[in-house]
Amino acid sequence: MYHCSMHGTCARKVHFDIVDGKIHNVSFEGGCNGNLKALSLLVENRSAEEVIKILKGVTCGLKKTSCGEQFALAVEQNI
Repeated sequence: MYHCSMHGTCARKVHFDIVDGKIHNVSFEGGCNGNLKALSLLVENRSAEEVIKILKGVTCGLKKTSCGEQFALAVEQNI
């Protein structure tokens, strides 16, 4: 399991597994509980490359990043 700090977001950390190139068991510490539970379900069993492609560049409000983008960057660093 990977444990990555997040920067510039309400969530503090993200935890996830990559098995055979696919994302599993995503959970976040902090952040918008409902949205991050939904994000975790939506990326479950998707390829790491697909998740990166979809989420990289997504922003949140006036922030220059988002929990989704920070997750994508964490995945990218660990594949």
